[in-house]
Amino acid sequence: MRVEKIIAIIILTVISIQMLPNRTQAMSVSASGAILMEQNSGRVLYEQNAHEVHRIASITKVMTAIVAIESGKLDEKVTISKRAVYTEGSSIYLEIGEEMKLEDLVYGLMLRSGNDAATAIAEHVGGSVEGFVFLMNRKAEEIGMKDTVFSNPHGLDDHEEHYSTAYDMALMTRYAMMNEKFREISGTKLYKFERGSGPQGWKNKNRLLTEKYKYTTGGKTGFTKRAGRTLITTATKKNEDLIAVTLNAPDDWNDHISMYEYGFKTYSDQSIINKGRLEIDAEGLEKKELFIQNPIIYPLAEDESEEIRMEYKLLQPEKLKKLDEGKAGIAILYFQGEPVKQEYIYIREVEEQKDSDWWQYIKNLLFNRDDAA
Repeated sequence: MRVEKIIAIIILTVISIQMLPNRTQAMSVSASGAILMEQNSGRVLYEQNAHEVHRIASITKVMTAIVAIESGKLDEKVTISKRAVYTEGSSIYLEIGEEMKLEDLVYGLMLRSGNDAATAIAEHVGGSVEGFVFLMNRKAEEIGMKDTVFSNPHGLDDHEEHYSTAYDMALMTRYAMMNEKFREISGTKLYKFERGSGPQGWKNKNRLLTEKYKYTTGGKTGFTKRAGRTLITTATKKNEDLIAVTLNAPDDWNDHISMYEYGFKTYSDQSIINKGRLEIDAEGLEKKELFIQNPIIYPLAEDESEEIRMEYKLLQPEKLKKLDEGKAGIAILYFQGEPVKQEYIYIREVEEQKDSDWWQYIKNLLFNRDDAA
């Protein structure tokens, strides 16, 4: 693909625009707020009031888990406080003065939705519940969750200023799923470990994972009287990774299954540009070549391929001539006229192949085929 114009790029910024599908959707869900997002690209495949603010209940704990995991303290022992033990709601039945590894507490948080575990984690990682909440909100800001406020680590309705949207919860989950340890914990159906009182086993409350939908890879349940049923799940089919979120959804299990079936049936990941050399005709490339290190892949429906366009923005020719290796520009993928994904373009020198090299290659083919293979 030829370059239409070559312009100087001073600052290369990451594109975070997420595209909504431009198609009429026959599907409906019971949720007040819902979203289906493709995990790798962040493209929104389906939404219903996705930016409407709601109470979120225990799906809050996804943020609690990722902050705890990123603290680097999973191997540390946590001494359980009275405040943790007396936290209301769902529990893993901690005892005052009990010692438990932080990693085990995160499993109890995610699989059994332990509010006592959430408080214990917050006190240990943040120094206090209030200090941990600060870390939660700072992480939300880093992720780009613009309509979210956390006031506690468990999602109980003890603060008015504790809310989010289906879209922000999907962004949070997309970020969390990039972490290998989080994926492991979120996708665990049964966790067994040694506790002070003896062997302990926790079964995951996420019934979509344990029994209802075979493609489910993880997630988190939630419920309070004010929030209603809230649910985050992730699913993978044929290498396509999806995230579903529902808020205030009376029929949340079936909502998620319906969204997944729609997404897997309608969209598939398409390779737009393969990694490696780019066939770009530009000034300043004598004895050099341009390449990308990662393929550009984007989820598309069958009738959307014509709405894809690539644009290459390169450094000015005089700068390309002086640059032997490194970043030379960006490749930008446009969908429906909007930028949705980008990759850095790199440059490297290409050595000329000498006649002697060709002769050696021919000799290898003729006389030493094993070595040449």
